[in-house]
Amino acid sequence: MQPSLLQGFPAPARPAGPQLAGHLPVARVLVESSLPHLDRLFDYGVPDTLDHAATPGVRVKVKFNGQDLNGFLMERVAESDAGHTLVPLAKVVSPVPVLTPAVKELVYSVAARYAGTVSDVLRVAVPPRVARLDKEFASAEPEWQAVPDQAVPDQAEPREATALQAGPAQDALPGAWAAYQNGQAFLQHLAGGGSPRAVLNPLQGFGPGGWPQLLAEAVAAAYASGRGAVVVVPDYRDLDRLEEALHRLLPEDAVARLTADDGPTPRYRSFLRLLAGTARVAIGTRSAAFAPVRDLGLVACWDDGDDLHIEQRAPYAHAREVLLLRAGQEDAACLLAGHSRSTEAQRLVEAGWARAVEAGRPDVRRTVPRIVNTADSFEQERDPLARIARLPGAAWRAAKEGLERGPVLVQVARAGYAPSLACEMCREPARCGSCQGPLAVAGASGTSAMPQCRWCSTPAPDWHCVHCGGRRLRKGATGVIRTAEELGRAFPGKTVVTSSGDQVKAGVGPGKALVVATVGAEPVADGGYAAALLLDGDSLLRRETLRAGEDTVRRWFNAAALVRPAADGGLVVVTAADTAAVGALLRWDPAGYAERELSLRMELQLPPAVRIASVTGPRAAVEHYTGAVAAELASSGITLRTAGPAPVVLSGPPSPRGSAEDVRTLLFFPYGQAAAVTRVLRVTRAAAAAKRFSEPFQLRLDGIDVL
Repeated sequence: MQPSLLQGFPAPARPAGPQLAGHLPVARVLVESSLPHLDRLFDYGVPDTLDHAATPGVRVKVKFNGQDLNGFLMERVAESDAGHTLVPLAKVVSPVPVLTPAVKELVYSVAARYAGTVSDVLRVAVPPRVARLDKEFASAEPEWQAVPDQAVPDQAEPREATALQAGPAQDALPGAWAAYQNGQAFLQHLAGGGSPRAVLNPLQGFGPGGWPQLLAEAVAAAYASGRGAVVVVPDYRDLDRLEEALHRLLPEDAVARLTADDGPTPRYRSFLRLLAGTARVAIGTRSAAFAPVRDLGLVACWDDGDDLHIEQRAPYAHAREVLLLRAGQEDAACLLAGHSRSTEAQRLVEAGWARAVEAGRPDVRRTVPRIVNTADSFEQERDPLARIARLPGAAWRAAKEGLERGPVLVQVARAGYAPSLACEMCREPARCGSCQGPLAVAGASGTSAMPQCRWCSTPAPDWHCVHCGGRRLRKGATGVIRTAEELGRAFPGKTVVTSSGDQVKAGVGPGKALVVATVGAEPVADGGYAAALLLDGDSLLRRETLRAGEDTVRRWFNAAALVRPAADGGLVVVTAADTAAVGALLRWDPAGYAERELSLRMELQLPPAVRIASVTGPRAAVEHYTGAVAAELASSGITLRTAGPAPVVLSGPPSPRGSAEDVRTLLFFPYGQAAAVTRVLRVTRAAAAAKRFSEPFQLRLDGIDVL
């Protein structure tokens, strides 16, 4: 055998890797990926050149499976158990530790509660980076004083709510809370450094005694104790009002506003101010629940029953639940406030976790407007057609008399002109021939205009009813624009203002005008409305959802709270059948309705008496996953109550994947078994994703729209 031509030459040496840091050379990184099986930490080496910048909580870039991916450096350790040579960190994107230990612990708790991935929660918790602001803040404060990376205590079992007993200084605490039982005691305890928990039902939605002033005074009490606060509200209109109230009580630079509506630069600047400790109070929409406030003393949520508090991306966390977890982990006070009371808040009160803060009946009678129901026996005798008329005589008289004193609010259920059409002969809903979506008329020409599909926008010039063959259409519902037209003709010469859709108005003046708004879009009138007409009540109550009554009551109370007190002529007319929901409004008793509703849910074992998980997707994927979960739980002695799989009823246009063939299975489990069940749900989903047993499916916990 001839000798090799390379014999005598040294083998080419492999290039040496970068020199690793001498202290804690291993970085554990969470890679930004929504894949469930990648929801864990990966070990990377820390090059000596990045030793100073690679601190826990910073954004990094790493090599993963041949790609450059972003991630968060969670911790640094001395050794790795990976069993192979570590790939070094590619880059520290920014030296700013945007993920504090307290927020990191909260992110892990939220992911565990909703059986989601930590990466998905981080996407909500930490706003997108603005490089220019990172450089400005890094140069202004060379050494970031991060909170020590110590473990946050595990959330303990809910303890009994601290008794709200006022001390000798109770009478010395002025403000809007004085009208509420236990109100001054709550503020006194909060200002003294305590962590009370309360559920508040304000009476008024406008003026100096409105809910923004109540929340601002609670925040000021926490601020006076040397602690910070987080307040979450549903939308930008509520945020503007709360910010204005806070600026009257606190220094302007103490408050940071966090909302995506302001744009990425203002939002990230506020985030960095909180991170640096120059701002101590965070206010904003749902993602503000994760704000990095130092020395947190109070978390508060306004109108927690509003579905705007639910994150629209996986894992679909509710801001209320995020704040409850945070209050337990950081031993902060908690305040849930709303004109009505959600069943979730009522459950906390009945469990003793929180105390109710309510006004006494004399204060209620003095503050709220007079309520009239057109379906009661007295009004029926005066107006026999009131039950079928959209604007009964009592409502028309209230509007006419109210316009002599100021603005009048008219609440309607739907936006648009004629948002739904039906067959004139058989009254069945008119459907599109292409996608089976609902037909509607967008313009003001009534049913003579060309109907088109609300899902696919396909015109339907030759529509015919598949049930009876009829070809004539009628309005199935009247929208806000049509209602404004009719009221304009009924009250000639009066100004008519609409607020709905993408034309929502934050406020109106004290002038004499008819303000027609969809539910949730009611502007605030200076000095309050003289009267309010709550139309389409039966339509709201007839919706096929478990929370139809609860949500309708919430919307009614929110609108009625904008009306002047009865002593000032304030009047609210509701047009709905005489039900428990109407009775709660007539008595102004949101707590009583929530108590009744929760007792029914407890009896039927429906949320929030129990927790619920929904699995939606192709039948084979859903059955395989739920079967694997049931088998794993059975080995631990846990048996779930299930419902399904059942076909998913479409509420929107079908997706290209063909969601019309999707099914849904519901899993019910008690709170005592929630930790074990959610762990199995999470682990089983990760295993299914790693092995690719089936098509993707959606796992959602505590979704309010699945029942």
